[in-house]
Amino acid sequence: MKIIWTFTLLMIPGVLSSINVTGYSGGGVSITCRYDRRYTDNKKYFCKGRWSECTDRIRTNTKNKQVDSGRFSLYDDTRAAVFTVTIRDLSEQDSDIYYCGTDIYAKVDFYTEVKLNVVTDEKISAVRGYSGGNVIINYKYKTVEGNPLIDVCKTGADQCFTLINTDRAAEWTHDGRFSVHDDRSARLLRVFIRELNENDSGEYKITVKVSEDYSFFSEFHLNIRDADCCEKSISLSAAAGGSVNISCRYPQSHSADVKFVCRRSGSDLCAEETSVKESRRWSAEGQMQLYDDREQQLLTGIISHVTQQHSAEYWCGVQSDQGHKSFITRVLVSVTDANSHRISTSSSTSTSSSSSSSSFSSGESPLVSSVSPITGSSLIISVSVLLLLIFTVILIVIITLWRRRQLHNAHSSFKRSQRTPANIDAASHYHCDYEETEYNHRQLPTNPSDSTNTIYATPQLPINPSDSTNTIYANPEFP
Repeated sequence: MKIIWTFTLLMIPGVLSSINVTGYSGGGVSITCRYDRRYTDNKKYFCKGRWSECTDRIRTNTKNKQVDSGRFSLYDDTRAAVFTVTIRDLSEQDSDIYYCGTDIYAKVDFYTEVKLNVVTDEKISAVRGYSGGNVIINYKYKTVEGNPLIDVCKTGADQCFTLINTDRAAEWTHDGRFSVHDDRSARLLRVFIRELNENDSGEYKITVKVSEDYSFFSEFHLNIRDADCCEKSISLSAAAGGSVNISCRYPQSHSADVKFVCRRSGSDLCAEETSVKESRRWSAEGQMQLYDDREQQLLTGIISHVTQQHSAEYWCGVQSDQGHKSFITRVLVSVTDANSHRISTSSSTSTSSSSSSSSFSSGESPLVSSVSPITGSSLIISVSVLLLLIFTVILIVIITLWRRRQLHNAHSSFKRSQRTPANIDAASHYHCDYEETEYNHRQLPTNPSDSTNTIYATPQLPINPSDSTNTIYANPEFP
């Protein structure tokens, strides 16, 4: 306990200043205390409670090195004649009056009065991201007057290495893969990290420096994983007036989280966002419709009646309860004019043969043009019908030639059998009948059974060829 000497003027403490400090539950504050350079070798302390009952939280004689005591730490910078007190993991019970001062033996201590007010808020828990994707960390805080300096650093080797800082509000500040946006109207600070990799995993700290006297901060752990289930990038194309179907998978651990698809436009990293909060139910917002199948871990999006303005970079992702967003899959959409698409298609068709020949002559493989499923099916059907017609014509020609060949063979056999003069007249008469029969063979008999009975009524052929001739060919209906 701090003891105050009560002799003469020493009864009045040596107050240097008094500051009001605001912190947020789960976060921390850093308070700057100044002292006279004559006392750089003296002990420095930070206590809680009224002066008469102020209880030390930390006291040290160590110089130019950080000393920790539970949630409290103190760093005495003798070159600047200031020491900094840091409090972590704040809670509402930490709201009180504190004093930071220099211990001067047998004299009145010089100190600074600190009135700490801790505001209840959600602590930033561990944030999860995926290799090749992006992540947005949201940090909510109370409105701060002036232009506070915002600093984002990564902790390592007992110090925090600054990644990006800004004192501008209502606009994005970019530095390499890192971006910061201070939306003071919404009391929201957003930190954006793109093109994540496993080396980005680690401890981070967001600090808002309110004044030269104090700053508040929030620390969080960033865990980067490799999403084996999901594609990192997808390219889609469509003609103007049509629709674009987006399908993105996500890890099973995010099944219960909110899903979203957003469009990147200029400096705004996630504009025109559409989200869905329920499973197997369409969510329509403007021209974008989303459907989340949590059993299949599949997010589906449809953009109808697209124009060339829809050609942009889109992202599929998940949102945690605290509003942090993990961008998993990038979707590049290209919309072409319908008329130009048709013209380019016909042009590519007319030049395909020349391109193929030039490719072969140069030793390269010919280009293969992609055909839509509907066009390919129509082409296959057309080719099949054409081949069927050609096959039918060839079959009819073969059958006709075969039948004529059979008739010619029958005629030749008959002539060889009629060698005697007695049969010359009969053969001549048969030849006339044969030509008449061949001329009329295209007319089928009215009753097929009649011709059948005439030809096959005698089970055995006659011995005499002349009899056979008279019997078989006397009938003009012989085919």
